[in-house]
Amino acid sequence: MGEAGRLPAGGDWAMRNASTRGESHEAQQTVRALIDEAAQRWPQAVYACDVEGRQRITFAELREQCAQVATLLRAAGSAPGDTVSLVMPNGLQTLRLLLGAMHGGWCVNPVNLLSQHDQMRYVLDHSDCKVVVASPEWADRVQGVLNGLSRPVTLIVTEADALELPAFKREAGARDAQPAAPQDLALLMYTSGTTGVPKGVMLTQANLAANAQTISAEHALVPGDRVLAVLPLYHINAFAVTMLAPLAHGGSLAMPPKFSAGAFWRQAVGTGCTWINVVPTMISYLLEGEAPPRDSTQAIRFCRSASSALPPEHLRAFEQRFGIGVIETMGLTETVAPSFSNPLDVAQRKIGSVGRASGGQARVVDGALQPVPDGTTGEIGIHGPHEMRGYYKNDKATADAFSPDGWLRTGDLGHRDADGFFFVTGRIKELIIKGGENIAPREIDEALLQHPAVLEAAAVGIPDRHYGQEILACIVPREGMTCTEADLRAFCLEKLGRYKTPGVFRFVTELPRGPSGKVQRLKLVDLAA
Repeated sequence: MGEAGRLPAGGDWAMRNASTRGESHEAQQTVRALIDEAAQRWPQAVYACDVEGRQRITFAELREQCAQVATLLRAAGSAPGDTVSLVMPNGLQTLRLLLGAMHGGWCVNPVNLLSQHDQMRYVLDHSDCKVVVASPEWADRVQGVLNGLSRPVTLIVTEADALELPAFKREAGARDAQPAAPQDLALLMYTSGTTGVPKGVMLTQANLAANAQTISAEHALVPGDRVLAVLPLYHINAFAVTMLAPLAHGGSLAMPPKFSAGAFWRQAVGTGCTWINVVPTMISYLLEGEAPPRDSTQAIRFCRSASSALPPEHLRAFEQRFGIGVIETMGLTETVAPSFSNPLDVAQRKIGSVGRASGGQARVVDGALQPVPDGTTGEIGIHGPHEMRGYYKNDKATADAFSPDGWLRTGDLGHRDADGFFFVTGRIKELIIKGGENIAPREIDEALLQHPAVLEAAAVGIPDRHYGQEILACIVPREGMTCTEADLRAFCLEKLGRYKTPGVFRFVTELPRGPSGKVQRLKLVDLAA
């Protein structure tokens, strides 16, 4: 096993070299096909359970419940092809509704529960949903939003962990819908940018099914594997990785109501998880807590980190503290989460890299959108069966998101090395340009994280009349530890040199984050005043 942790050997998957959407058999599947095939192959196997041992759903039961969800949505006045929004926290009922709607041919819109009132109103209005399903604690707020819309929308209220669906009545003579086609919309998920209104990412049945197959193959997952589903289902990572991927390989998920650093290891061990799927923020919190006995976590083969960059210091600290190997990955809502992954074989991975292209192709281009040689920094582009169809009712944003030859522009800066591994250094819009020199914020972050009193750090450029931009560093100190601005400046001078040392430091209790856990750097600019 060794210090690096438990990671089985693994190889490349053929889909890594797929060049166009729809080229592979997997890309032509649907979510309905994944569910039906799983129910046929593993009818009595558990697909999902809670962490208290109160509920469990087998694959056969899931297929039956999907039919019940379709009947419920029809009774609510909607039909396949319509959008149904969910305003619910995690729970097996939430999962049942999402999968049941997609199985029946509806497009689901899981609403970010961290949304402000105006954002939620915008999403529910813009999505053209015909039905909203909300948990009781959200019902009044949702109804207030719906009352202000110009179209009628049916509200269904149910607990996120309810054992049964709400009562419904099957219409006389009602027939089951025709199966959804691979190119039908299955998911409308709104991204929360740092500026402007959220954009609705349109993902098809084929997009979702293709990535479920990719994730399963990339991580060599098999029917006996179980993942702890701590990320919220309105987050693309949880939606694709913890909810959909087990359908492709016959695995299962254990779902707590929410992430709890204090309960995490008890839940993972108690439910028999063989892998865990988290974001870097969660790793940071876990490192602050107690480590479980090594013999209790022997079954956990690896920890998958995604959604934002994992500082190498945190990766090494996690593996040393918990004895579980980390696979760093990266993706976008626009690509159904993962588009890059490090290999399972710990000897082949590269710490600090998001890995090689997974499920499609990736490249690096210059400002003229022309490919650049390995080792050259530019914008990362992605192409494959996991690419979104576009942004809902936003033709301009859709056009801007793709290059003329059809590659998705990620807006991420980085480079590829000679072995095909990609390294992300920041966002184009977040690049700090000081005195004409480009500085990647992540370089500043990683230097600061090496200081023992720094729990989290994020750098951003702020206006400066001499240099154009100066560097602002926002610091979340570790509990029980203190450091001064002078301490950090001296530390950065040693690690980064004078030019890259932040000119301004601010101590904060938390960093602003989007639903995927990524730091929203541009919101930090206001702290410079």
